[in-house]
Formats: sequence, C-alpha cells, structure tokens
Amino acid sequence: MNKKRRKPVLTLTLAAMFMGIGLVLPFLTGQIPQIGNMLLPMHIPVLLCGLICGWQYGLTVGLILPLLRYALFGMPVPFPTGIAMAFELGTYGLTAGFLYSHSRWQCIIALYRCLILAMLAGRLVWGVVQAVLLGIGGSGFTWQMFAAGAFLKAIPGILLQLVLIPAVMVALNRTGLVPFLRPAATLRNGEN
Repeated sequence: MNKKRRKPVLTLTLAAMFMGIGLVLPFLTGQIPQIGNMLLPMHIPVLLCGLICGWQYGLTVGLILPLLRYALFGMPVPFPTGIAMAFELGTYGLTAGFLYSHSRWQCIIALYRCLILAMLAGRLVWGVVQAVLLGIGGSGFTWQMFAAGAFLKAIPGILLQLVLIPAVMVALNRTGLVPFLRPAATLRNGEN
C-alpha cells in the first residue's frame, strides 16, 4: 500500500478504535454511577482522537459516541444528558484537535494548553445545550447546576484526563507509531 493511501486508512482505523474504547470504557466505572459521573470515561478517547487523528475525526467521534452508546447499551439517557454530552464531546474533539494541530510547537506545554482550552470550551457548550434543552423541557438550569455539573463533580475526571492523556501521548510518541510530539528545539531548527 502506498504512503499516500496509508495515512487516511491509519487515521480512520485509529478513530474507529477510539470509538470502540469510548463504548467500552464506561463499563469499568458503570457499576457505580457516581464514580462514572466523576471520572468521565468517554471524554478520554474523544480527546485522544482529536489530538491524534485530527479535529474532523475528534468532532465526529465526539458527536456520535454518546448517541451510539445509548442505541447499543441504553446509556446515557438521550434527553437531556446524551444530547448535551454529544455536543460537549464533539467540542472536545474539535477544539483539542484544531488547537493542537495549529500549535506553533507540538510539545507537552502546547498539549496541556490545548487540553485545558478544550475542556473549558466543552463544558461551556455543555452548559448552553443543557440550558436550552431544560428550558424547552420546562425545567430551569441555574448557575449552581452548571458549576456543579461542569466543574465541581468533574474534578476527579479532569485530573485523570490531565494526567492520563499526556502520558498516553508521550508513550505513543516514544514507540514511533504515532509521531506527534516534537520538541520546540527541533521545530526551531526547521526539522520535521
């Protein structure tokens, strides 16, 4: 297979793998819903997909994953949780992938910057979608509900993502299978 054709096939295969991981990973925490809600298991493969495969794949996997998981396993409930999660995860994949691919240097600092901005953007989109959906449903969505759902209850998951995702990225970079972390000094010298 020639190299031009190999890259899209590899990227599509990786995106499908992240979709599969996103479908299965919540089973590890699903027995105790409180822990699953705190660890945010579907967020990790979507963020990795956006960073490794690109924003288009991250957006697509993020939008589809919660709805596909509901169709297959009955969780998360589509209204309002599943729909809001679809928009949130889609924003994660889009933002992380777009910012990282357009970073001047693709290093750990840029990775953390992209992760934090993607998390903030995703939680903001989640809050807006929740407000719209709950407003349509006749319930209200307060700032206290937003702060609790987007940040306070999610602190363990946010910390897990900030530790696990860079570790996975560094490990994959060391294998050479998916090269994406490039030191700033290498980029300054004009090498690829």
